[in-house]
Amino acid sequence: MSRIALVTGGTRGIGAEISRELKAAGRVVIANYGGNDAAAEAFKAETGIAVAKFDVSSFEACKEGVDKIHAEFGKIEILVNNAGITRDATMTRMTRDMWDAVVDTNLGSCFNLCKLVFDDMRAAKFGRIVNIGSLNGQAGQYGQVNYAAAKSGIHGFTKALAQEGAKFGITVNAVAPGYVDTEMVRAVPEDVLQKIVARIPMGRLGHADDIARGVVFLTADEADFITGSTLSINGGQHMY
Repeated sequence: MSRIALVTGGTRGIGAEISRELKAAGRVVIANYGGNDAAAEAFKAETGIAVAKFDVSSFEACKEGVDKIHAEFGKIEILVNNAGITRDATMTRMTRDMWDAVVDTNLGSCFNLCKLVFDDMRAAKFGRIVNIGSLNGQAGQYGQVNYAAAKSGIHGFTKALAQEGAKFGITVNAVAPGYVDTEMVRAVPEDVLQKIVARIPMGRLGHADDIARGVVFLTADEADFITGSTLSINGGQHMY
């Protein structure tokens, strides 16, 4: 069955690979993005995956985006909340705007999209929701109180919503990536990156497809007895 899947932040980095892998698994994929039109159009041309531009931190923008998806493709059966940003600073230097931007985008978007698709999933007696958390939401990270708080919140959000969805055939799980070889991580200074890799028992950074395969597994029809779980994909860096 060609189930309809929405991936937020789905045109770049880990999200792009999740979108590709879901399409390869036979899903009808819509990849959301926030602002980079050139990257989104290049992704669409390369993959044939539909793209949808809306601000996931805004409930009204999400509602408008989801309504358009429903009109063109049908009801969303698989939701991957992957969109995320960083605004790193120590507490001394962090502003309220930096806090709000990260919490609203990374955690608020999970509420926005789940709120908009949950009733349809309940009615259909089927749904797969995967929220992308983080190693740093499990273990914390210096200079990331906003990011760590938002990602930690995702893990709690996942466990609570899983309890609401279980009797309706809706599974809600999280994936917590470690350090992955994306554009964001590659921007880290080489000496710092070497120290990060030295702390990973597997001896390497993760790859986007390492994360995507976990998401595809959790969104399968057959994954119907797994809910409220967090799948840590971090090379053994944090065993939680």
